[in-house]
Amino acid sequence: MTMIQPSPRQTSLIDAVRAALGDAAVTTDPGDIAPWLDDWRGRYHGRSPAILSPDSTAAVATVMRLAAEHGVPLVPQGGNTSMVGGATPPADGSAVIVSLRRMNRIRSIDPAAGLAVAEAGVILANLHAAAEAEGMRFPLTLGARGSATIGGLASTNAGGTQVLRFGTMRGLVAGVEAVLPNGEIHDGLAALKKDNRGYDLDHLLIGAEGTLGILTAVTLRLYPAIAQRAVAWVGLADPETALALLRRLERQTDTIESFEIVSGDSLAQVLTHIPGTRAPLATTHRWHVLIESVATDPAAESPAALLERLLAPALADGQAADATIAASEAQAEAFWRIRDSLSEAERASGPAMQHDISVPVASMPRFMVEAAAAAEARFPGSHATAFGHLGDGNVHFHVRAPAGVDPARWYAEDAPGVTRFVHDLVVAAGGSISAEHGIGQMKRAELARLSSPARMAALRAIKAGLDPYGLMNPDKLLGLAESPPAP
Repeated sequence: MTMIQPSPRQTSLIDAVRAALGDAAVTTDPGDIAPWLDDWRGRYHGRSPAILSPDSTAAVATVMRLAAEHGVPLVPQGGNTSMVGGATPPADGSAVIVSLRRMNRIRSIDPAAGLAVAEAGVILANLHAAAEAEGMRFPLTLGARGSATIGGLASTNAGGTQVLRFGTMRGLVAGVEAVLPNGEIHDGLAALKKDNRGYDLDHLLIGAEGTLGILTAVTLRLYPAIAQRAVAWVGLADPETALALLRRLERQTDTIESFEIVSGDSLAQVLTHIPGTRAPLATTHRWHVLIESVATDPAAESPAALLERLLAPALADGQAADATIAASEAQAEAFWRIRDSLSEAERASGPAMQHDISVPVASMPRFMVEAAAAAEARFPGSHATAFGHLGDGNVHFHVRAPAGVDPARWYAEDAPGVTRFVHDLVVAAGGSISAEHGIGQMKRAELARLSSPARMAALRAIKAGLDPYGLMNPDKLLGLAESPPAP
């Protein structure tokens, strides 16, 4: 493995950080750095001469001040699970990675207040376990929960499968601690219900993808632990019917936390590529939904009985074609494994362009069907499908390349046109080209192409005001094109 020769500025920064924070805060071995240079999907490949690993907020501030002093760009990184290349360093090796993985302490859990303070490097699954031990839960989960970190989730305003009831990460963060590009610390961890001191820096930093500073800790909202849950898998005709079923359930109960739509094609991909999975239903269907109902009161009607009672009329009148309710926790987890494995299965099936989009909920069923047909007609041989969070208007709209194509050629020549086509359909439907994964480097050009001049001017002004030398997460979201040279 070839060692990247650091620039003189980078060498000075690395030496200064080592002197200030010790050898444990600096990694320069190419073999240790290599796993952190590629994005999760394998689409983006970066280079960096070092990983800097501070273990406290004060240490992050030291790294930030030294980077500003030496004019070296920094790429904040947590679990490196970005779907849009948001944590991948530039390919030219000009930036140094700042890993938050040593900042992995849960500073406090207060069940009475329903709050936890977690550092940026805390793995989501570990927070789940810690909250559960206190009789509470943090109601955001996703397929990468075993590696995604709290700082990255807040920095990208992550969604997940409980957005239907609890909202995105932004709605679950009650306070933020961060180090700004000049090395100063913003302490906003106090969970104030009212605070009108001008611009909300916490919410500005949430979803900024590390371009305005480095989140070091967040205060998170907790909820009572689940006493009972039930997971159902339903086969039905189309997305319109799926949304009608959701509305039917919502009129009768407020216990539905997840309502995920899966096409028959997506299910087939999982069954083909993910060992140990099996179809939940004996019958085949063009579309499916996964439903989770929960109760926090052990004395309440069991979610399984509730779902059985509410789904029976839908089966009787043909709205649902077939349904099953998991008979055990193991079966419930097996249903969820199918949902959580959809992206992995598609990645194994060949080249594809993934689009994380949202449109108004009422418009989503029609969009899923009509946009897929339009994409397949426009790009013969391709296959388009969508899956995800139907209830909050966010689905993952994927277009797979025709069989037998050369992946490198397709990604270079055809894929950009596919993305422009899909995004134009999304904007025409009044939607967003980034619902929960962020912009990163994958969608930067599309953000500029499809956003109003007013939006882009405001974003650039905010970036220039907080990070005038463009040192924070270069080439992400807005990029460095209009930044002045570093000192």
